[in-house]
Amino acid sequence: MRPVHTERHLINRIGWLRAAVLGANDGLVSTASLIVGVAASAAGPVEVLVAGCAGLVAGAMSMAAGEYVSVSSQSDTERADLDRERGELADDPAAEREELARIYIDRGLDEALAHQVADQLMAKDALGAHARDELGISDLTAARPVQAALTSAATFSAGAAMPLLVAAVSPGRIAVFTVSAASLLFLAVLGALGARAGGAPLIRATARVTFWGALAMAVTAGIGSLVGKAV
Repeated sequence: MRPVHTERHLINRIGWLRAAVLGANDGLVSTASLIVGVAASAAGPVEVLVAGCAGLVAGAMSMAAGEYVSVSSQSDTERADLDRERGELADDPAAEREELARIYIDRGLDEALAHQVADQLMAKDALGAHARDELGISDLTAARPVQAALTSAATFSAGAAMPLLVAAVSPGRIAVFTVSAASLLFLAVLGALGARAGGAPLIRATARVTFWGALAMAVTAGIGSLVGKAV
């Protein structure tokens, strides 16, 4: 008997990978930009650290709430579609069978085989078959609000802690430069890790994350410097 061939696909990670990469990147960029902007305004080390800590806490809570609300809306839409499909299956199963068979015909099966496949799948799990093949809903991609919220909050905090720690050990007058340099390094590492986890091209993903992070810090530093001089 031949051993069962198993495969591990990267799409299995999509539920948490998006929230994790977004959270860590947002935490790192926003907190580093905040620290750099405040430091560029000639604020003291204490003010810089207070601003960074406030940014970490507020950002983590905001990310968690935003992800929960957003993904909950997706979950509500999926649930509503499934309820509608459940009602259609109860009211007119023949039409739903034909609809499912037509999907398989459009994918390349001949008509007789498509109807046979539709019959067998609907006999086992009619709603599951329509959810996957008509609505595109599966266990791998189903919305999970709590998972997304917790992942975003945790990864945002982890990303934000990096520039905050650098700011804590940097002399106030050079914090702008040390935090900027360290944050760009962290962003490059984060981009590489995200690319590796998601199977994306390494160089392109790393360059993309680093570029936008550098731009955000440069703009914030410029505004902080102007405001500091004005007041």
